[in-house]
Amino acid sequence: MSIEVCSNENSLTSLYALHYFIKAARMTSFQLTMNEEMVERFLDAAATGDLTKVSTLLSRVPSLINQKGYRSWTALMLAARNGHFPVVEMLLSQGQQENYFNREMLNRWSEKRMDSKWLEVQQSNPETVYILFSKLEPMVSTTQKDNDALETKLCRFKYEVVKDILKKPATVLIFLGVDKRKKPHSSSPSSSSASHQKKEDVCEPPSWFAIGTDEEAAELLKRVREKNCSFPKSPHRDLLNFSEEEAGVVAQARSLLAWHSRYSFCPTCGSKTTIMEGGHKRSCVNQDCRSLIGVHNTCYPRVDPVVIMLVIHPDGNQCLLGRKKVFPAGMFSCLAGFIEPGESIEDAVRREVEEESSVKVGPVQYISCQPWPMPSSLMIGCLTIAISTDIKVDETEIEEARWFSRQQVIESLLKGPHPAFSVPPRQTIAHQLIRHWIGMNSNL
Repeated sequence: MSIEVCSNENSLTSLYALHYFIKAARMTSFQLTMNEEMVERFLDAAATGDLTKVSTLLSRVPSLINQKGYRSWTALMLAARNGHFPVVEMLLSQGQQENYFNREMLNRWSEKRMDSKWLEVQQSNPETVYILFSKLEPMVSTTQKDNDALETKLCRFKYEVVKDILKKPATVLIFLGVDKRKKPHSSSPSSSSASHQKKEDVCEPPSWFAIGTDEEAAELLKRVREKNCSFPKSPHRDLLNFSEEEAGVVAQARSLLAWHSRYSFCPTCGSKTTIMEGGHKRSCVNQDCRSLIGVHNTCYPRVDPVVIMLVIHPDGNQCLLGRKKVFPAGMFSCLAGFIEPGESIEDAVRREVEEESSVKVGPVQYISCQPWPMPSSLMIGCLTIAISTDIKVDETEIEEARWFSRQQVIESLLKGPHPAFSVPPRQTIAHQLIRHWIGMNSNL
């Protein structure tokens, strides 16, 4: 299927027709659930420019903003492609498209990290949730849904099941936070007034801890009765199948555990380090070490900032994508690279694009970011405008780079019959940057 950019009234009309064709195809079965009906109404309102209905539905169900319809079209894409810019502005103001790994279902409650007594009480609390990692990979359960898609969930444990692991010297325990979806409640329902309720009578939301262990995966799996539990073999693929909520938990836990695995010894003096503050700090055991004086970044978890950018051609209707040798066949993605010390985001974008493709770029616009727990990067997503167009790739960095037209990108996103390339998975910020550009007015 070929979809032209909306540039005149005829193409606008054809896009209306396309939307209703898509809608009709999805409605061949009348057994839609209430949720599907709500999503259909929301996408239909966005496609037809009904600002009032879009606002009303969003106020009732905020999660609609990230819902996708046929071929993964979002409300923002439908509104933008049909020229309904008031709807586009409203959706953008509501934070359209939350990146995978970004959602936080836990209140990190950092002020509790130094309260060792409180942490000790929480560890044995019967409501506390533990998630188990072996060699940085979480234990998960996998089930197949009706549409043949795989649903991956974290295996959750109670204290009694893991208390023997907690006693082992090599175990790393991290306090992740408390479940902010569950509000504190009274342990004595008969209390006549909340104003007279004692502080100790209030039950806090369940605490969450991550356990990192060197115990063999096969031994750990014996702790569960279910046969569908396992540890992911390919993190770049398998960690992309969680719900948005659990993905955020995995991002936090895996990044911290990766840091602990690399900093068992003090980078300043070489002595051993010990875990403090609920797993959010490592302190040198050498009392003469200068890392114990003042604040040092070697004592706290490391985050590596990475710029990832979609380069837009000066004509506004092409984008530059590249591929590495390790990519699946046919896949192209945004260019990316680490920010160097003393370098701004904008300068890092300009340097990395020129290093990898020889293309020079000018203005840089920040779009969004994404934690990437492999092991602990922060992907900073940007758009930038090229001021030169000749490509010469640095083959030590990437294998190939090409300009792709907007139409080619749309065909590839929609998995048309003859796509020019395959796009990165939807859970990556590269995919979302490409979608963001497609959803924009072509006149940058």
